[in-house]
Amino acid sequence: MTAAGAPEVLQLQTLPKPRIQSATEVLVRLKAAGVNPIDTKIRKRGTFYPELSPTVLGCDGAGIVEAVGAKVERFQIGDEVYFCNGGLGGPRGNYAEYALVEQHCLAMKPRSMSFEEAAAAPLVLITAWEALYDRARVQAGQTVLVHAGAGGVGHVAVQLAELQGASVCTTVGNTQKANFVKRLGADLPILYQEVDFAKAVLDWTNGEGVDVAFDTVGGETFYKTCSAVKVYGDLVTLLQPGDNGNLKVARQRNLRIGLELMLTPMLMDLKEEQAEQAKILQQCTRLFDRGELKLQLTRTYPLAEAAEAHRAIESGSTTGKIALTID
Repeated sequence: MTAAGAPEVLQLQTLPKPRIQSATEVLVRLKAAGVNPIDTKIRKRGTFYPELSPTVLGCDGAGIVEAVGAKVERFQIGDEVYFCNGGLGGPRGNYAEYALVEQHCLAMKPRSMSFEEAAAAPLVLITAWEALYDRARVQAGQTVLVHAGAGGVGHVAVQLAELQGASVCTTVGNTQKANFVKRLGADLPILYQEVDFAKAVLDWTNGEGVDVAFDTVGGETFYKTCSAVKVYGDLVTLLQPGDNGNLKVARQRNLRIGLELMLTPMLMDLKEEQAEQAKILQQCTRLFDRGELKLQLTRTYPLAEAAEAHRAIESGSTTGKIALTID
């Protein structure tokens, strides 16, 4: 893309093949790229680095190592890898045939997953892991509310909470999605369009509220969730709370509010934190290969149809994840 706008601003262009520029970089021949809501937001609003153009979108990628810098020790030519890096502005993104990635951002791809499945996973894995395990510190025996449990982040969060030994309730839009989250381990799907989700949560927890709530929706949902969290509980959100809400209930209940933005290490060039996120991916690789974690890849598009993938994301009804295939 050379300007912000509708999906049509995404155009195929030929750019020079990237060359390794530092001793710790890895050249990855991409086989697939994940498509995330952040991609559509950057496309509509503009990039984080407007001085760089054109922009190649796509934070998530998976592919095969084609070349390594002189000081790369953990990876070698032929390794299959996945990662979340790039796509925030300028030419370093993953809607492309090649990507240059620092070795500390890479993890070995799960053997049990296709490149398309692996490419769709990193951003949502890291987001859900950091929100539940690092921010809220979910423990066995706790109760957890996950909003939009059939979505990209949500369906991973449901599984991670269940893996930790928590009981999980989650909001969904229809019975098909309710059945989907049940298969993932959710104890109580809540059809939020038919019932008051806060009341349903309170009924489920005998009036106490959940130990942890994970808000992936924002807006009014964030403020309404406060009454569904127990006194001294945790509420983690992916979005900035709106100015038109009131935190009185949260204050009365002494809630601990957590904010989760997994892009922070990339935006601030925090190498140690990026390496920690790669370690999260490596732990998830083991979970995938043991069959303890699943990634729902709902649909793939060829790279040339990236605009159509964005339209699908923006429809708001997608279950699981979408990926681009790169030939």
